[in-house]
Amino acid sequence: MFLGIDVGTSCVKAVVTGDDGAVLAQASSDLTVSRPHPLWSEQAPADWVSAANKAVLALDPAMRGAVSAIGLAGQMHGATLLGSDDRPLRPAILWNDGRSFAQCAELEALEPRSREITGNIAMPGFTAPKLAWVRAHEPDVFAATRTVLLPKDYVRLALTGEKASDMSDSAGTLWLDVEARAWSGAMLAASGLYESHMPRLYEGPEVTGVLREDVARSWGMARVPVVAGAGDNAAGALGVGVLADGQGMLSLGTSGVIFVATDRFRPNPGQAVHAFCHALPGLWHQMSVHLSAASCIDWAARACNVPGPAEFFALAEQAGVASGGELFLPYLSGERTPHNDPHIRAAFLGLGNESTTPRLAAAVLEGVAFAHADGIDALRAAGTRIEELCVIGGGSRSAHWGRILASVLGVRLVYLHGGEVGPALGAARLAQMAATAASAEAVCTRPPVRAVIEPDPELAARLAPKRDRFRAAYRALASIKE
Repeated sequence: MFLGIDVGTSCVKAVVTGDDGAVLAQASSDLTVSRPHPLWSEQAPADWVSAANKAVLALDPAMRGAVSAIGLAGQMHGATLLGSDDRPLRPAILWNDGRSFAQCAELEALEPRSREITGNIAMPGFTAPKLAWVRAHEPDVFAATRTVLLPKDYVRLALTGEKASDMSDSAGTLWLDVEARAWSGAMLAASGLYESHMPRLYEGPEVTGVLREDVARSWGMARVPVVAGAGDNAAGALGVGVLADGQGMLSLGTSGVIFVATDRFRPNPGQAVHAFCHALPGLWHQMSVHLSAASCIDWAARACNVPGPAEFFALAEQAGVASGGELFLPYLSGERTPHNDPHIRAAFLGLGNESTTPRLAAAVLEGVAFAHADGIDALRAAGTRIEELCVIGGGSRSAHWGRILASVLGVRLVYLHGGEVGPALGAARLAQMAATAASAEAVCTRPPVRAVIEPDPELAARLAPKRDRFRAAYRALASIKE
């Protein structure tokens, strides 16, 4: 058996898979996000370790004892700053933190080849601008920093004592030469850092260490190997068999991602399209990223006093598609693709006396779909052909939302058994590759299809006027933001 651990934003998930790749068990432990100031988003690194421990210990002890390798996946970009004693110097600054916007321009000015080296626009979500912010605003913390780790790699340090990372997650720091798959001395120098501040780099299925004796004893396991793993999106893609050029995935988790695998490095930062390493050697990928997706469902359900996402989806379906003039702009934490705008915030527009909770729910689903349509347009402008996307994440549970998304995006959506498991499944698959020496093609197969949703031209036509209003609303909202 193989264990995948995904260090997410809202929870840490642990998944056990068998030799045939089937998910045998899963458990999770919740996390909270601290937002002490506008634009800030932080977590305590110790909480990741505690939640990982709780999630693993919630699994059946017999299954834990049969695990032969562990893979890690996690939220990308988080800046975890460690001192000389390997303890965190401050809370980790997360992927959806927008405070370092000014430092992005400074970083690109210090290294004019930044976009060429990294394949990406410098955005506040990336790790390097966060360190530039710490350098400017918390100079004592910056001076004391000896190591910078990503969230899952801090958990790795706790589990194994090793400082290591994988290519896909490290590509999101802005310190990686993404084509060469190596740390960039020039980008590190622009940040006032050295390669000694960085963990050692590995490809996704490579072994980075073994469980510490005390952890293995607590978990009821042997001292099994822990592989490099992947950033959450690359791991999620492997979980649904997206590993060949042109294959794609739509992830509807806290954030929303359209992910397309490529067999070469294909940057197009002018469109705010990300170009990162995939979790396997010799592969890369392009992504459009939306900072709020299923998180909009959770937020709106709370705001509307609806018990949970399932009930919220049901209300939206009750209202029907394009049933009213209500419009929702889903920018709870700003936006990346295509706007690169950390300051924009969400809004409801077009409310009237006739507005109801079901119609608000319908507007939320439509608004997230429109944001993803902006993202897929940016990918297509970058020369990427997309005809089909596998759907993963919590949002994959709603077929009604799928019909809206397929029609607005103009692509076929494929729903797979186990697709809602997400990145933890891909992490377990990387562990299986390490433990068995099996190929990616043999291990990272597409799970069985449970449903296919084709674009509905009539639905797309009904939604087209609202999408036009959505685009105009972003421009108007951007003109009056604080």
